[in-house]
Amino acid sequence: MITTATPAGDWLAIVPIALPIIAGASLLMLRKRLHWQAPIAVATLALVSLATMALFVRVWTSGTVVMTMGRWLPPFGISFTVDVLGALFACTASLVALACGVAAVQSIERPARRYGYFPFLLLTSVGVNGAFLTGDIFNMYVWFEVFLISSFGLLVVGSTRAQLDGTLKYGVLNLIGTTLFLIATGYLYGVLGTLNMADIVRKVPQLDGAPLMTLAALYLTAFAMKAAAFPVQAWLPAAYHTPNVVTSAFFGGVLTKVGVYALLRVLVLLFPMQLAGLSGVMAWIAAVTMVLGALGALAQSDIRRMVGFLVISGVGVMLSGLAIGTGPALAGGIFYALHSMVALTAFYLLAGFIADRAGSASLHVLGGLSSVPLLTGVAFILMLCIAGLPPGSGLWPKIMVVRAALEAQHGWLTAAILVSSLLTIITLGRFFLLTVWRPAVADAVLAEGKRSSWPGPMLALTAVALLMGLYPEPFVQAASRAADGLLDPAAYVQAVFGGQN
Repeated sequence: MITTATPAGDWLAIVPIALPIIAGASLLMLRKRLHWQAPIAVATLALVSLATMALFVRVWTSGTVVMTMGRWLPPFGISFTVDVLGALFACTASLVALACGVAAVQSIERPARRYGYFPFLLLTSVGVNGAFLTGDIFNMYVWFEVFLISSFGLLVVGSTRAQLDGTLKYGVLNLIGTTLFLIATGYLYGVLGTLNMADIVRKVPQLDGAPLMTLAALYLTAFAMKAAAFPVQAWLPAAYHTPNVVTSAFFGGVLTKVGVYALLRVLVLLFPMQLAGLSGVMAWIAAVTMVLGALGALAQSDIRRMVGFLVISGVGVMLSGLAIGTGPALAGGIFYALHSMVALTAFYLLAGFIADRAGSASLHVLGGLSSVPLLTGVAFILMLCIAGLPPGSGLWPKIMVVRAALEAQHGWLTAAILVSSLLTIITLGRFFLLTVWRPAVADAVLAEGKRSSWPGPMLALTAVALLMGLYPEPFVQAASRAADGLLDPAAYVQAVFGGQN
C-alpha cells in the first residue's frame, strides 16, 4: 500500500482528465444557461492545454511520471503512466481541442449548445487524454468508451438525416472495434493475470506457449478499426463530413490518432516479438491504406470528404513506421501523427471557412477565391504541409519513414509511400487550382455579407504546422525519444515499480 505523499508535480498526470470531467459535468447541470457554455468550455480547454504542456516538460526533464490510484501499489492500483510518447500526443491533442473549442464559439449555433455540444466536446477530450496517459490496458478501454460515447453526441447534434446516417456507420464499426478490444483484454488477463502495462512488459518474455500472437492480432484488428486503416476504413469518409465542420476537424485531427497511439503502445511496448511476426501484414495494410486513401481523395468533389480520405492516407504513413519497427521508422510515424493532428484539423477548418465564405464546399462550383488573400495563403501553406512539400510539416516525417524503409530494404513500401505522396500532391494541386486560380463560376458568388467563421484557430494551427516544417529539430528529437522509450521499456517499468521485485 502507498503510504507516502504523491509529489506535487505528479498530479499533473490527472489534471488533463479531472478538469474537463468537472467542467463537462458542470455544463450539463447548467445546460439552460447557454451563455456560460462556450466561455467555461474554452477556459477549461486552455487550462488543459497548459497542464499537458507542463506535464510534457516534467516528463522531458524528470522522466516518466506515475500516478497510482487508490493507494494500492502497482499492478493492483490503476496507474497513470506518462512517458514522452503519451505526453506528446496529449499535448498536441489538447492544443487541437482548444483550437476547435475556440472555433466552436462562433460556429456552433444556439440549438446545438442547448443539446450539449460543449459538454460533449469536453468529455470527448477526457476520453482522448485518458487513453494517452493511462498505464493500464483495461483503463485504456474505459477511456475509449468515454470518448466513443461522447463522440456519438458530437456527431448527432443537429439531427439532420445525413448526420444520423453518418453516426450509424461510425457507431457500428467503432462498437465492433471496441468489442474486440474488450475481448482481447479479457483474454490477456486470463493469460497473464495482470492489466498493468509495465507488469505485462515484465511477464510476456517469461511465457512459453501462450497465445500471444492471437492477442496481438486481436489488438491489431481492434485498433485498425479505430485508426481507419484498410480494410475497415470506409466508415470515416461516410461519417466525418456530416456534422458541423468543427466536429469534423476535431475528429479528423485527433480521434484516428488515438487508434494509432494504441497500436504503438500495445504492439511495440507489450508485444514486440509478435509485432515482428505481423510486420509483413502490417506493411501491406499500410501500403493499401495510403494508396486507396489518396485515390479516394482524388475522386472527391466535396472538400470535407476529400480531407477525410487524406486522413486515411496519412494513417497509412504512420502504420508504415510501425510495420518497419526500427527506431527511426517509429520516430517518423510518431512525428507524422503529430503533424497530421495539426495540419488536417486546420484543413477541415479551412473547408468550413470556404463553405461559409463561398456558400459551398463543392469543387464543381468553387472558384475565384484568389480575391480573398487570407484563404489563398492558408490554402497554399496547408497544401504544402499535407502534400509533404518543403517547407511544410509533412516533409520531414515522411523523409524519416522513407529512409527507414530503404534501410530496412522495404523497397516496395517506399514505392507505395512515394506513389501516395504523388497522388496527394495531384489532389491538393487540383483543389488549389479549382478553388483559387479558377475564375468564379456564375452560380458561386462570394457571400461577402454572410457571417463566416472566425479564422483565428485556423491561422494558429497553420502557423504551428509551418513552424514544424521550418524548425523540425525539436519535434524530431521528441519523436525519437518517444520511439526509444517504446523499444527499450526499462525506464518505463522502473518508473512504475521502483524498487519492487
